[in-house]
Amino acid sequence: MVCTRSPPCSKSFILLTVLNCEHVNLLKNEKYGSRHEQRSELGREAHADQSVTILHAKVAQKSYGNEKRFFCPPPCVYITGHGWKCNKSHTHAVCVSRQQMFACAKTLFISDQDKRKHFCLLLRLFLGNRQEVGSFQSRMIKVISKPSQKRQSMKNADLCISSCSRVALFNRLRSQTVSTRYLSVDRGAFIASARHWTAFTITMGKLDDQCAEQGGFVLSEGFICYGCVVQLVCTESGAALPPMVIRKVNKQHAILDVDEPVSQLHKCAFQFRDNPHAYLCLTNDAIIQYQAPFSVRDPSKVVLNDGSCWTIIGVEVVEFTFNQGLACITTPVSPFPVVTGLEVNGGGHVAMLEIHGENFTPHLKVWFGNGEAETMYKSPKSLLCVVPDVSVFSDGWRCLRRVITVPLSLVRLDGLIYRTSYSFTYTPELQPPPSARMTAGGGKREGGMGGGQDDDILLETIHQEFTRANFHLFMQS
Repeated sequence: MVCTRSPPCSKSFILLTVLNCEHVNLLKNEKYGSRHEQRSELGREAHADQSVTILHAKVAQKSYGNEKRFFCPPPCVYITGHGWKCNKSHTHAVCVSRQQMFACAKTLFISDQDKRKHFCLLLRLFLGNRQEVGSFQSRMIKVISKPSQKRQSMKNADLCISSCSRVALFNRLRSQTVSTRYLSVDRGAFIASARHWTAFTITMGKLDDQCAEQGGFVLSEGFICYGCVVQLVCTESGAALPPMVIRKVNKQHAILDVDEPVSQLHKCAFQFRDNPHAYLCLTNDAIIQYQAPFSVRDPSKVVLNDGSCWTIIGVEVVEFTFNQGLACITTPVSPFPVVTGLEVNGGGHVAMLEIHGENFTPHLKVWFGNGEAETMYKSPKSLLCVVPDVSVFSDGWRCLRRVITVPLSLVRLDGLIYRTSYSFTYTPELQPPPSARMTAGGGKREGGMGGGQDDDILLETIHQEFTRANFHLFMQS
């Protein structure tokens, strides 16, 4: 990975360029697949997906003078998915998650001459033959001068650590950068790593023996404060540490009587509940329990060793997943469309779905599961589409009595598939619509929902014509 620090006038981007992907290549076909082939490819298991994941901290500490405060933890890039093909005789061997590619940028920093308050990381990914895969943008990163030791208020809520947010933990011996170790998970085991770091979901709660199905840990919302019970869960593997009490650290001591909010880059310790003297500790590459004695001078303090003092920082995990399908795509996958929300307008057979996000273009179509929807481009932040009838996904839609959920995808005109984390759910109606309960002459239908085939065809024709008329009226407006 080549890391380039951009000047202040470069649209607030810091550039990460991955050039060392010589072992990765894409399996290409000679022509675009047909519409039927695209539908089949979209409906298949996501075995050919390609993912680019960026992990980075929420804040970056500014450097002063000749000092270089490198971003900690360093921004990391993971390239995973069966769609990345190994460049070995163009065989069908794939680089699966166990052989994922990894790169980290250890030399990024911001000098005191840089006046930006926020910035983003911009990753440019190339294959070994210098073919550009695309550019991928991180979340916004806040620039701070130093960790705040004051009690945080709602004015600085973005610096507080909240429950159910993602964090990273690292340990630095005597403030030496070369001695930094990160809490990480490897094959389900917690370890200390000098290179890899793991994003953990930190949750605040209380122990309750009556909630055995939740492991006795009941979650609560809000900002995490010292003295609270928290749990760390690996966002990737789900491996979890037992519930522990988070304590503030000051001058190699855990302070037991502090209840202020936990802030970015604070030093903290984790006390095991089943053994009040035991604290989460690292020694070399292993994670152990350290038996900490109480301070002789002050019983409200516990004396810690170096390995028990952790620095906590909020992190972001941004994942981009795409699928080339059967297309031969030589253009970059960027600008990568990002969906941030959905809004349904109308209902029944004339529902419209507005998709909010970023980087939308007129070359994108919305797909519900395996079916393409009529899509209208409104702006780079909005797409509008007609919700397909539920009969597309289920035979005998008049007898539908179950919930159907289909994934939402965006498909570029050249066949490139952008996966989203959103889905659309069809809910059954409690009773058939009036038009389905009444015949053309106004009488009640015999047998409830078991009408004749001619009535089904008539109702379906009316539905299609009404939807088409509504669609044209919308386009004219």
